Amino acid sequence: MSFPPDLHDSDRLPDAGPRDIDFHTEHPLFNDLCPQDSYTPDGTYWADLPFGERQKWVNAQSNAEAKRELQVLGAMFKKDPLSPMRAYFDRYVVTGFGMFTEGYTIFSIGNLSSLYSSIWPECWSKHTVCDANWVAGVSYIQIIGIICGQIGVGIEGDWIGRRVGLVQDALVMTLGLVMLTASWGTTLNGWVICYAWSQFVYTLGVGGEYPMTSTTALEHKPASGSSQTDDKLHRGRNVVLAFLMQGWGQLLNQGLLILLLLILHGGSTPPYSKKTGQWVFRLSFAFMLPFTLWMAYHRYYKQVYSSTALARSKKNARVNQSGYDLASLKLVSTHFGGRLFGTCMNWLTADFLFYGAKLFASKFIAVISPNAKGVMTGWLWNLLNVGVSLVGYYLAAFLVDHKFYGRKRMQYIGFLCCGILYLLPAIWYNELRSKKHIQGFQTIYFLASFFQQFGPNCTTFLLAAEIYPVSVRATAHGLSAASGKIGALLPAVIYNYVADHTKFWIVCWFGFAGWIITLLFTPDVTGLDLREQDRYWAFVREGRAGDYHGIAVHPRHLSWFERFILKRHLAYDPELDRQQRVKELRVMWEARQAAAVKEQTGVDAIPAHEDDELSSTAHSFFEREIQTAEKRVGLRPE
Repeated sequence: MSFPPDLHDSDRLPDAGPRDIDFHTEHPLFNDLCPQDSYTPDGTYWADLPFGERQKWVNAQSNAEAKRELQVLGAMFKKDPLSPMRAYFDRYVVTGFGMFTEGYTIFSIGNLSSLYSSIWPECWSKHTVCDANWVAGVSYIQIIGIICGQIGVGIEGDWIGRRVGLVQDALVMTLGLVMLTASWGTTLNGWVICYAWSQFVYTLGVGGEYPMTSTTALEHKPASGSSQTDDKLHRGRNVVLAFLMQGWGQLLNQGLLILLLLILHGGSTPPYSKKTGQWVFRLSFAFMLPFTLWMAYHRYYKQVYSSTALARSKKNARVNQSGYDLASLKLVSTHFGGRLFGTCMNWLTADFLFYGAKLFASKFIAVISPNAKGVMTGWLWNLLNVGVSLVGYYLAAFLVDHKFYGRKRMQYIGFLCCGILYLLPAIWYNELRSKKHIQGFQTIYFLASFFQQFGPNCTTFLLAAEIYPVSVRATAHGLSAASGKIGALLPAVIYNYVADHTKFWIVCWFGFAGWIITLLFTPDVTGLDLREQDRYWAFVREGRAGDYHGIAVHPRHLSWFERFILKRHLAYDPELDRQQRVKELRVMWEARQAAAVKEQTGVDAIPAHEDDELSSTAHSFFEREIQTAEKRVGLRPE
């Protein structure tokens, strides 16, 4: 039988006897169809509750889960005080280690540019001995490399698998670090060219980390067996805590550069010798080499990958396991075209906003430290700013899964706050540049960094993966992330032709644009099971989107565009969905029985330890159905 099966009028809930009068309280499959982490005891989906009851239910669930986790942490600490740290490392640090190395190195490249300008002004500032295009190209080539990696490895991750993409990223970044550390030239211009192409190689791996880290963190299955509850209650936190390793990489890099300059130069004031510059930049890149080598080793030999969802999606879509689901990619651009536009444009506006923070940094430092010499003052303020950003990262992880805040609200509030904060210096530009208002400028500077992290920087990374089906998830994430890098490239070009005051007038509107795009095109999937998203996609892929009646088309989980223009919420019908789910579970059970026979004959099937779609209750229920049917036709003795 094809999947998903058709729902006919005759396909009602199976009769379980005279007591099976009220499905909500008596049906054997009640817990399978209405799990308690998403439904009330009477079988009502939490988003269908009236506002007051919904608020009470959400708060009760949130408080109960927080209490449970605190009890688990307490028990772990009592047994072994270091076990919570090991658990955090294994769950989040290892998953986000690629973002850690990426944040460290990319931040280092940006920080070192000011040191290069101070030591080799004839090359990096005045361009008397170096080609100005190649010096500018250092930044452009970096962005191009990231874009190529994001799109290429995103496609590869959906085509060949997550494991190949992750191992490849680690090896490419290792090669890139070797090239950056050893970059050389017979002339300064030759060195700049070598340095630029070394960046390109490194950033190919960096770009691949975006779709691979997000999908791996999203699809991770905990060993406890409560994978679906963890997915619904903590999916956003799992991804954001992996992503924020980028911030720790930036913090480590800035701190290490400060220490290297103080040790090798013997102080912080210029002039800096060429020998000091050589040692600082080469040691800063070489420092990360052992980490990327360990990452490649761990990903190849130690990391456990959960590929069941991707494999099942390809199997249901009749796609070869080593093939690419091109049909789904085409459908995503049409059926989910609004979502793709939203994630791409939101990431573009978010990265454009990031350069507003750089504007603040240069102006703020010039006001608060007008007589500052050398690079140390800027580095110290950057160090503090990264610390503020980390607060935003962690607060985002804390609230991203709360059903009354969640990722969509976090994103549009973050965009709106950034837009307002950038609008203030556009209006009062001259006033804020004076020492009299330096505290106001300082407040704006740090708040902008905070809301960038406690907002679009984290949520764009998360949403660009979780609102798409598993078969093209990495590809869609890569395309969205690549759009973000175009947003990073735009201000690098535009700002060369406008005055500083005008730059603030430009950047603030990108905050407001992100706010509007989020409201219109971004769905809120907080609390929605990823399996339900893939279940909906199975109907879409078969050309039967209207036959799906589940919670993936609940108004709560659709964008405004999907609700008010496409009217997809009209298909939502809990009763019809339950009938459909029973039939789907029956088809799955029959497929598992066939798979068990194939395993005995040596044919590979989906690993049983990862297959949590059918509970033991469901297995027993369908076995009883078969037994009852066999008795009725005389195939089984009474």
